[in-house]
Amino acid sequence: MKNIATALVKAQQAFGPALKSSTNPHFRSRYADLSACVEAVIEGLNGAGIALVQRTSEDTTGVTVETVFIHESGEMLECGKLHVPAAKQDPQGYGSALTYARRYSLMAACGIAPEDDDGNAATRKPNAPTPDITDHLAAIEASATSDELATVYKEALEACQGNQALQAKVIAAKKARVERAKQEKAA
Repeated sequence: MKNIATALVKAQQAFGPALKSSTNPHFRSRYADLSACVEAVIEGLNGAGIALVQRTSEDTTGVTVETVFIHESGEMLECGKLHVPAAKQDPQGYGSALTYARRYSLMAACGIAPEDDDGNAATRKPNAPTPDITDHLAAIEASATSDELATVYKEALEACQGNQALQAKVIAAKKARVERAKQEKAA
């Protein structure tokens, strides 16, 4: 467990927020869908040499999912099974339960939570000006090491003060920096 434990610590430093980018029309609320949760953690995991696998088990009342991390050393961490009952016993009911199970299992295994937009809204003053993150974006672009990138990325996300549009810009800047580093390394 030594290699995977060390790698998970490194990976968590690179995790981003699970942005609430989807809308539930029945409750008129926003939520972080499965793709937002995966996007928040996959680069950090892969960058630390960890593959993400979500096993499913046969079940007659719903779905059971287990998130598993596999390190490049061969070490594996199984994060426990999560059962979600299917609301309807049809393909759509099972598909919906599977999506929920995968999302909640992943969030629990990675120690992430959806961005708290209600909490962030409560701490901001009404009609507060949009934060200027120009310097933070420049720091992401100028970062020289993965540790430095993790630090400036975290600071940039905090500077967004919960503004999802700005957070999306920070995430895109980080992705561009990681891609540029890969190209530089290959050259």
